[in-house]
Amino acid sequence: MSIERQLKEQLAENREIVEALIADGSEPDAEYTIEHHFSSSNFDRLEKAAVDAFKLGFEVNDAEEMELDDGEIIFCFDAIAYHKLEVPLLDKACEQLLALAAKQKVDYDGWGTYFVGDVEDDEDEDDDEYDEDSAQMH
Repeated sequence: MSIERQLKEQLAENREIVEALIADGSEPDAEYTIEHHFSSSNFDRLEKAAVDAFKLGFEVNDAEEMELDDGEIIFCFDAIAYHKLEVPLLDKACEQLLALAAKQKVDYDGWGTYFVGDVEDDEDEDDDEYDEDSAQMH
């Protein structure tokens, strides 16, 4: 998929995720932890992507190794930002990170965040993560 098409799809998804969170009662003015997901079967490329994300101002967590259903081993990390759930901020970050992924030949797998709101009514707070792949709560 071309980077232009991937960006167009991601920008549409950004709006859908934000709208779903707000519609479910998440606080629109709160600061959110936004986790942008990267993966690659090539650790060296992924490491270079992590350095580039750090240079862009993102907090970067340690790479993890995962085994896929088909037995393939991949490596992944998150580039983390903290800001309001504002579509222009998310769009800018996604544009930067998709370009970074293309440059380093790794996969940008979208972003996720957590519901922010009144947790008294929510016993399973840790399970309330929106993920870009499903745009549903986990």
